[in-house]
Amino acid sequence: MSAQVSKLLVSAVVLDTKGNNIPGAIVVDENNQTVIANEDGEFALTVGANSILSVKAPGYKISTFQAKPDLKTIVLQADTSNMVNVAFNKVDKADILGGVSNVNIAGMINSNYSISSLDNLANFIPGYHGNIWGMNSKLVIVDGVPRDEFNVLPFEIEDITVLKSAAAVALYGSRAAKGVVSITTKRGTAKKSKFDVRLNNTLYTPKRYAEYLGSAEYMTLYNEALANDGIAPLYSNTEIANHAAGTNPFRFPDVDFYSFKNINKFARRSEIVTEYTGGTESAQFYVNIGNYNTTSLLDIGNGKKEGENRFNVRGNLDIKINDMISTKINTNVTFYDNNMAQGNFWGAAATFRPNLLAPLLPLSYFENLDAVSQGRLDSNPFIIDGKYILGGTPTQTTNPFADIYTRGTRQATTRKYQFDATINFDLAKVLKGLSFDTQFAIDYNTSYAQNISDNTYAVYVPTWTDDKITAISAPIGTNAKNNLRTLDGSYQRQTLFFSGAFKYKNTFNNVHNVSGMLLAHGYKLAESQVYHAIGNANLGFQAAYNFKQKYYLDFTANQVHSARFAEGNRGAFSPTASIGWRISKEDFLANSSFIDDLKLTASAGILNTDLDFESLLTGNGAYFLERDVYSTNNGAYFSWQEGRQLRATDIQRVGNPDLTYQQRKEISFGIEGSLFKNMLQFNASYFVNKLTGIPINDVNLYPSFLAVQFPSPSSFVPFVNYNADNRQGFDVGVSFNKRVSKVDLNVGMVATYYKADAGLRNDITFEEAYQKRQGMPIDALWGLKNDGFYSEQDIIDNNYPTPAFGSVKAGDIKYVDVNNDGLVDNNDQVYLGRVGSAGSPLTLGLNVTAKWKHFSLFVLANGTSGSVGLKNSSYYWATAGANAKYSAALRDRWTPETAETATYPRLTTTAGANNYRNSDFWLFKNDRINLSRIQFSFDLPKAYLPNSGFISNLGLYVNGNDLLLISKERRHMETNIGSMPQMRSFNMGLTATF
Repeated sequence: MSAQVSKLLVSAVVLDTKGNNIPGAIVVDENNQTVIANEDGEFALTVGANSILSVKAPGYKISTFQAKPDLKTIVLQADTSNMVNVAFNKVDKADILGGVSNVNIAGMINSNYSISSLDNLANFIPGYHGNIWGMNSKLVIVDGVPRDEFNVLPFEIEDITVLKSAAAVALYGSRAAKGVVSITTKRGTAKKSKFDVRLNNTLYTPKRYAEYLGSAEYMTLYNEALANDGIAPLYSNTEIANHAAGTNPFRFPDVDFYSFKNINKFARRSEIVTEYTGGTESAQFYVNIGNYNTTSLLDIGNGKKEGENRFNVRGNLDIKINDMISTKINTNVTFYDNNMAQGNFWGAAATFRPNLLAPLLPLSYFENLDAVSQGRLDSNPFIIDGKYILGGTPTQTTNPFADIYTRGTRQATTRKYQFDATINFDLAKVLKGLSFDTQFAIDYNTSYAQNISDNTYAVYVPTWTDDKITAISAPIGTNAKNNLRTLDGSYQRQTLFFSGAFKYKNTFNNVHNVSGMLLAHGYKLAESQVYHAIGNANLGFQAAYNFKQKYYLDFTANQVHSARFAEGNRGAFSPTASIGWRISKEDFLANSSFIDDLKLTASAGILNTDLDFESLLTGNGAYFLERDVYSTNNGAYFSWQEGRQLRATDIQRVGNPDLTYQQRKEISFGIEGSLFKNMLQFNASYFVNKLTGIPINDVNLYPSFLAVQFPSPSSFVPFVNYNADNRQGFDVGVSFNKRVSKVDLNVGMVATYYKADAGLRNDITFEEAYQKRQGMPIDALWGLKNDGFYSEQDIIDNNYPTPAFGSVKAGDIKYVDVNNDGLVDNNDQVYLGRVGSAGSPLTLGLNVTAKWKHFSLFVLANGTSGSVGLKNSSYYWATAGANAKYSAALRDRWTPETAETATYPRLTTTAGANNYRNSDFWLFKNDRINLSRIQFSFDLPKAYLPNSGFISNLGLYVNGNDLLLISKERRHMETNIGSMPQMRSFNMGLTATF
């Protein structure tokens, strides 16, 4: 320490805001040199009169002061910046024993603006890729209560914590056994009141549309398909030429759904969000009021009215009633109104053949109508835009354009009301370190749909004379302009939640840190038209100990309850244990020049869950599974007591009193740390878990006569705990922070890899070893192996295994007879790859933030690898035969002239059973790299703001989303079939603080 003019004796004790000693406090001077470290929280030292000292303590904010001779106490405030929300608690990040990852959303919303709560979360959280560690479901918690994640938007969120390991989720109970995503909304602060406003406008542009053949090309290829089937052509060359000429698109239609006559070049989303925060030491508040509305891509009829409007109000209040009692109150109200045109325009775009009919008949083409036709025209209530009537045929009495113009709209309305209150009791007067927290929540969700002007319409068949319509048929259908409103789809849901927890935290002899929790919590989710509500009840216990934050022990357990099972099987005990070792505090690393922190963790546990029963039995059927369920089947073929016409009674489900929970048995290991003065931070986990006792209803486990399909389906086969799944994998997260010249650079990278195999399956039905499911991936894709196309010589020689899927011709797909039995059938199906149903095996994420002066650049990218899929949509599989719409993929069909280069089988209208089935012919790899987001932000220098101080901050930003996809299958991956196209979006926004 530098020499001082005079010396002072400084003596003080370091306390927290509650007056408790803070052990491990360290006093440093202005040069960051340690002056003294006293583990009991007291210090006495001689320093210069002008010395600037700072006190540091783990978990507390640094306190800076000038040395004074009368100094007695220094009070440190808890540092919440490193506190992480875990199950029913907040803990210092340094004390977490693995399996937990956290991201601060509020801290990056200005540089990384997004519009959905879990948007690109996999780029920040290792182990998360829509699911957690490869499991197929997750529990979402918002402010401690099970809620929908879509109802909270990013600008309302403070942070998100993902709990992955068994030990991390155990306290949440059986419904959390596959992982938890915990969302915490923003809260007020005891500072000067602040008012924030965000204005954002989003433009959506389609990535690409599906490409379908025009009328002339479709008709040509359809004739070819008929010829391949030995059928005479349907369309003459003259007809095809007329459609190709396009001189009269109403007599010879060529319907293009994706024409810009029907579709806008972009859709829009406009948003305004206001936030008001402030308060005193006794009460703090946060208020969020927001609204957005969207427009549609459709530019015809009622499609122009499509869009969603959302309005929300969120209020969070923190009140300190006295030194002993404090409370939190959270409320949220959200209104959604979603308008949709009646009909299914996007679905019809994948099925409506281009030459089928002209959906609209222009009045300008009408000439010399006879009196009857004129009367039909005059009485027609649907003259579209004053220019058209609706066209059709005797067999095609509807069309999607008529739907969108005449049938009105459907308005889906949803209202969400959420309330929760927490009361915290500090019971230090009873026992130092003791507290009690309790929370109550009640949520209401109601929705319904209004069919507005649910009209019916008739179509007309024109009579053409040359290029003019000289007569129209009698109306086919009924014209009715109802202008009525009807209600349907009514749905209501109520969630009741309660928790109460005694918590204890204390330090003994300044080195022994002890904490514990005794917890009871549960919730009930009741839905309309569902007799039995979803219930969840738990009794949890946690005991934790660490010595000098160096050696850690934790035991967490939960007693769960489920009404799904018989008495005696409804309760189960779920224990977990964790250990940790902060190796960086050992003597051999304590003086390391580059290791700041290094911690190793391990945990093991057994969790009981009843989640998978819901995927087998929905609604009321998922409860009381020990009971038999019978029903009277009025559709049965036979009856008895014929005078009374009593029908047969069927067994719908046989009960199993031995049915019980499935179990997640897991061991996980973790490492985390920071290097080079926090320039590099990292964390990694490795996990192995087994899910046992998965319920199945497999008739192959029992004699076949216990299940029959005739005269009506009946089964005496019970559900049993049988299947097992094995999962293992790892996740890694790395963050690099450094100031390079004048640029603050942060680079984050995450990676997740997992594999999930079937640990136990009933494989009795598979004769071949290569078809056994046990030991194979649980998301395995099975199919035939292709050997190219049958050649004309193959058909002549007739020297090939007999296909079981119908007769074949040259140009059909040839399959490998894997088992060499001379027959190609389903017994020749082999493993083709993993479909990634719970996320691709390998997921990678990258986020980069660079800040220079008042500018910032944010880049987000991700990639996946290891999963496959099949091109088996209607775009590729023309399974509709005579009614199939042909896509551009069929241009590469097999013909005798293209036999060597074709990538698509021969065309057929009747014999596609051989070609259109799962095989590696249709296989594609799902490997991709996606440039998810780029955002430029600029904060106006304060020197340019008004001197009045009315505006304290003004920012501008622009970003683009889903800008680039790098993949061999880019066109396929970016094309939606039968639904709205995938979108790129561009945001422009302004933020202001008052």
